[in-house]
Amino acid sequence: MQWLSTATTDVGVVRKINEDAVFSKPDINLWAVADGMGGHEAGNIASSMIVNMLADIELKVNLDVFVSTIEDKILDVNKRLLEYSEIMLEGRIIGSTVAILLIKGRIGVCLWAGDSRLYRYRNGGIEQITVDHSHVAELLKHGSISMEEAENHPDANVITRAVGTCEHLYIDIDVFDVNVGDTFMLCTDGLYNAINEEGIINCLQDDTVEVTANNLIETSLHNGASDNVSVVLVKGVRSTANQ
Repeated sequence: MQWLSTATTDVGVVRKINEDAVFSKPDINLWAVADGMGGHEAGNIASSMIVNMLADIELKVNLDVFVSTIEDKILDVNKRLLEYSEIMLEGRIIGSTVAILLIKGRIGVCLWAGDSRLYRYRNGGIEQITVDHSHVAELLKHGSISMEEAENHPDANVITRAVGTCEHLYIDIDVFDVNVGDTFMLCTDGLYNAINEEGIINCLQDDTVEVTANNLIETSLHNGASDNVSVVLVKGVRSTANQ
């Protein structure tokens, strides 16, 4: 099995600065999206710091070591962002959500903090693998609001966890199987808030990851995406190396 991938980001139709960042290192099967926050380019610094950190990571033979290395790097960025906030921004919050996909053999691993998401498209259906670290997600979890109420909730943009916003950051990790034909989609909230799951599925039926990614971005912009829009697509195909 081999993985075809593409990564793209767009400033969107509202923002003047793109505080999103995308990352793709297919030679080691590592991909990510990050959505910075802080304004006045501070969010751009946060998301860029995350992807630059990932760029330094090399392939690890042992999966546990690979995951631990990524986690340690994120925690280091968290510390550096807190220091940057104190020195350069007089304590003003600067941070970034992040969702990272790692694939090794038949195993996929996702690490995340915040409300950037990882979806898996398989056999015509889509599944959200990540769970948002947000106020609305907490309300849904406890049954305080319905799905319909969540869609237009006034606190929809309030996240409860992000890199750079607290001294002790906890990173969620999920492990899952991967199959030939699976398509994984990492994206920021600018995309999934502008396209519902049916619309995402329609786009994911395209042939190539590049065409699909462009269609997802264009559809988001057409729907008036209120934030930066970023997407990374990773599709599993049968390897042709031995044919």
